[in-house]
This record gives sequence, structure tokens and C-alpha cells, in this order.
Amino acid sequence: MKQFAIDINCDVGEGIGNETEIFPYISSCNIACGGHAGNEESMSEVVDLALQHRVKIGAHPSYPDKENFGREVMDIPNEVLIQSIRDQLQTFEGILGRKKAILHHIKAHGALYNQTAKDGELAKMYLEAISAYRQNAILYVPCGSLVANMAAEMGFKIWYEAFADRNYNEDLSLVSRKNKDALIQEPKEVLLHVLPVIKDAKVKTVSGEFHKIEANTLCVHGDTASALEILMYLSRELPKHQVQIQK
Repeated sequence: MKQFAIDINCDVGEGIGNETEIFPYISSCNIACGGHAGNEESMSEVVDLALQHRVKIGAHPSYPDKENFGREVMDIPNEVLIQSIRDQLQTFEGILGRKKAILHHIKAHGALYNQTAKDGELAKMYLEAISAYRQNAILYVPCGSLVANMAAEMGFKIWYEAFADRNYNEDLSLVSRKNKDALIQEPKEVLLHVLPVIKDAKVKTVSGEFHKIEANTLCVHGDTASALEILMYLSRELPKHQVQIQK
């Protein structure tokens, strides 16, 4: 019987305070770098947890917008955004250096993640901001997105990401959080949602149709109310379906 493997990542260091509980069940993490949430103290604490649990460490830069948790598009000058992203990563890298930890990946947060998927100008700006990491960090990006295609052309190493706890539109964009169908919070429904992604490279959209998708890593949002319940359930049930979580 064919065996499968998948990485499971989680956004952390965002003030939720559930990291100690969830780290045993994830294989990579995206640590808020101070743009939408987090500070040097929280970054340091979460890096320690990641090292303790042998979880791959990622930076989670954002629009500099703590007021809106980085979930609104900001109309700010290009150079301001580029410098903010670089500052966030530099601060985070300084903490990693002091702890002799390795940066495994970078994943944009919230509106920056969603907009770079479809806005070529913003994607170019984002990739310019993180260009120093092209050789030594993987970029987590949505399958088929503009930023994924541009990053590959520029020589970035990329991992395609799919969302375990979010529903998809027909164009593989995420259903807006303003829509009642945006989130998948029942662990059994999450399992049914991700198995076709892992095994058949397809995802069921809100219309009920299946669309092709590739995923190297699955995200469970740390601020989803049932995040811990979902992660524990996936950890227990995925191996029963020939799927191992890549530690």
C-alpha cells in the first residue's frame, strides 16, 4: 500500500499562548516577527519551544499592522513595506543566531500572503525584500499563485502550502473570513478535507467541485478555536490512512 508524507505547519507567536500544547503535533512553525504580532521576547520563547520539539523554524513577516493583525491590505509606499519586512526578518534572524538555530522557511502572513498570490507588483516587492534568503530558506507559497511562479523563476526553493482549516473558492483562493463558510473547525471534517489533498493532489471547493492542488505542507491556524483538537486528531488519524507527518 502506498505511503504518503506531509509537513504540518502552524502560525505561532501571535499572542494566543497555546504553543506549548500544539508543538508536539506539528512539524514546522511560522513565528510572528513583530509585523502583525510578536516581539523579541515572544520570538525567543517560541524558538526555544521549536528547538525542544525539533520543529522546523520559519519566519512569518507581515504588513506592519498590529491593529488589524495583518489581515488588511495596507496602502503604504513600496520602500516602507520592503524595509519593514527586512527589519522583521533581521530581528528574527538575530534571535536565531544567538540560539544557534536555523531558519528553515519564510511564510508571509495574512493579507500579505493572500495579495502576493494574485498581485504581481506586490509579489515582486515581497520577493525583493526577502531576496537575501533565496539560497538558504524555503518559501511557503500557495500552489499556482503568482508569487509561487515568480519565486521559482528567481531561484527560490518553494514548498506549496494548502490550508487544513480553510475552505477554498473555485480559483483556489481562500474563502474570505467574513464568510460563514471560511473555516473548517470540526476535526473529522478537516481530515476529510486534507486526505484528497495529500493522496490525490486535489481539493474540494465550496461549490462541491474538486480542483487540482499540490501541497508539501498543510497549515492549521494557531488562532483557530479548535486548533489543538484538530492537530491531535490529525496526528492520531493520518497514520491510519498511510500518511506520516514529516518531523
